[in-house]
Amino acid sequence: MDLFLIIAAMVAVAAFFLLRSSTKKSLRLPPGPKGLPIIGNLHQMEKFNPQHFLFRLSKLYGPIFTMKIGGRRLAVISSAELAKELLKTQDLNFTARPLLKGQQTMSYQGRELGFGQYTAYYREMRKMCMVNLFSPNRVASFRPVREEECQRMMDKIYKAADQSGTVDLSELLLSFTNCVVCRQAFGKRYNEYGTEMKRFINILYETQALLGTLFFSDLFPYFGFLDNLTGLNARLKRAFKELDTYLQELLDETLDPSRPKPETESFIDLLMQIYKDQPFSIKFTHENVKAMILDIVVPGTDTAAAVVVWAMTYLIKYPEAMKKAQDEVRNVVGDKGYVSEEDIPNLPYLKAVIKESLRLEPVIPILLHRETIADAKIGGYDIPAKTIIQVNAWAVSRDTAAWGDNPNEFIPERFMNEQKGVDFKGQDFELLPFGSGRRMCPAMHLGVAMVEIPFANLLYRFDWSLPKGIKPEDIKMDVMTGLAMHKKDHLVLAPRTHI
Repeated sequence: MDLFLIIAAMVAVAAFFLLRSSTKKSLRLPPGPKGLPIIGNLHQMEKFNPQHFLFRLSKLYGPIFTMKIGGRRLAVISSAELAKELLKTQDLNFTARPLLKGQQTMSYQGRELGFGQYTAYYREMRKMCMVNLFSPNRVASFRPVREEECQRMMDKIYKAADQSGTVDLSELLLSFTNCVVCRQAFGKRYNEYGTEMKRFINILYETQALLGTLFFSDLFPYFGFLDNLTGLNARLKRAFKELDTYLQELLDETLDPSRPKPETESFIDLLMQIYKDQPFSIKFTHENVKAMILDIVVPGTDTAAAVVVWAMTYLIKYPEAMKKAQDEVRNVVGDKGYVSEEDIPNLPYLKAVIKESLRLEPVIPILLHRETIADAKIGGYDIPAKTIIQVNAWAVSRDTAAWGDNPNEFIPERFMNEQKGVDFKGQDFELLPFGSGRRMCPAMHLGVAMVEIPFANLLYRFDWSLPKGIKPEDIKMDVMTGLAMHKKDHLVLAPRTHI
């Protein structure tokens, strides 16, 4: 299609909305950068590390500011005080999700909790997840899976240590979390380098990519045809078909009466039993089961690995903190030979290191978008209905009003002293790795369990150093943009066996 005709049509539509908006009453909107007609501030957005870009804007315009992204208004919150106002005081006014094309399609039209609307269905499904899937007892039932996969990873590191080699911790930890998630979700263990695991990872990564992709129709509702011209619609259709085929195969396998029963009842077994029982006021279909599986595998596979990589990165950069963490776990565990999950509550400094790593490098740096249900006010400013709201958790973690004059420094001791009571369970709004309020991550306990056991064993069993010729100051802290904030360069370290 002629590019001139496309631009002319966009100008005409923009003119219509500009004229219409001029008749509306004057609002006291949050400040923000000036944009251009039609595209708003879209040209100013940075593709990589948007949390850093939005943080810089907060320093210019304040803890809440607005932008126009195409035809959508965006408000960004960057302080703990306003995060509390949004996520606690006015939580109910901001429970909606914007209807974004990739998210709607890949989440089975909002049946998945993360991207669904706050409806009676959502509340019923969330309650079901908290009782049946993510309860403390259910999380504890998967302890043998976590510990077995952790031992497999340790065996690989022992082998490298015996040969005075190095290990790619980023790769090992991602393999660990992939195996744990597959066993928990599907009741089966894939060969880490086999075709089934490769298929799972390829489908997962494409699903995550499309969940984070903005389509033209998301920003310019009258120009959805551009999604066809650019191939985005074809890519979305192909990816959803591959995802749905894969999940349907898992459901069919679960329903097969000749299938061997797993030692630990998997999530898909639980969901298919719920499907058979139909205990809800709404019909629970195969599509609901598939959507619930996404709630487990999409956020669960790489986030835990990213947390441990960041924690080990900071400890290798700060040798005194590394020694303190190792001394604690070794004194508590003694000569038992491994750290088990009952040891974890006795490791306060290890928990402080995890919190401090999550503070500095929140794996989800910008919480999932919310949308105003009706006109509202935040921080004394007017927030019109249908405004997209973002909480920049990365910026909140650097809010000097909450963290003092040294928010950029790695100091785990802060969680044992002045911020001793601060936790990530949703009631302390200066630390939001799992969000807060009615849309908080329901699988927090499951995620934390997948972080603590491998991290503790890495510290207990091995002494760590950088490869020859590399100094702590040489370590790059660049991040890889995506739904989860991974360290861009893999963390490669040299292990030496301690026990």
